[in-house]
Amino acid sequence: MSDTDPEETRTIVDTPRISLRHDTARRLVVRLPSGEEVVGVVPVRCFPFSAPNEWLVLCDERGKEIASLASIDALSPDQQTLLARELEHRELVPLILRIHAISPGPEPTRWHVTTDRGERHFALPNEDHVRRLVPHGALVVDAHGIRYRVLDARRLDAHSRKLLSRYL
Repeated sequence: MSDTDPEETRTIVDTPRISLRHDTARRLVVRLPSGEEVVGVVPVRCFPFSAPNEWLVLCDERGKEIASLASIDALSPDQQTLLARELEHRELVPLILRIHAISPGPEPTRWHVTTDRGERHFALPNEDHVRRLVPHGALVVDAHGIRYRVLDARRLDAHSRKLLSRYL
């Protein structure tokens, strides 16, 4: 008898031998090479901005890793589409299109931005909550942990670029 939890040994790395589908309740189901099906799977990108199609982890409803894929390309085109849609539903990262104002003075600062989902006002705890993303992007995380992304700071208007440059 082994003291090892059987669930601890279910991690699979880089295999196209898994299959994904939705059940009747629209929960994601993964079929492992062993034939076991896990319901309520949640896909998570390990490197969502620097390598969005590499190293994806599939977790069960309790957050336990059950499989990891080195690349989404290991899956069939239909499976890639299904997984991409699941990730899109899970990952809500509004894109900042314009920065109207950032309050002056000490931190926290108040930001007024326009995103691809409309206008937003949020508090930024400190300058460490703005990170440069290569090659020309940025990630802004507000006081509530909501992430906002600038895809390419060069494409922002001059006023927005000036405000953002204080943080990059």
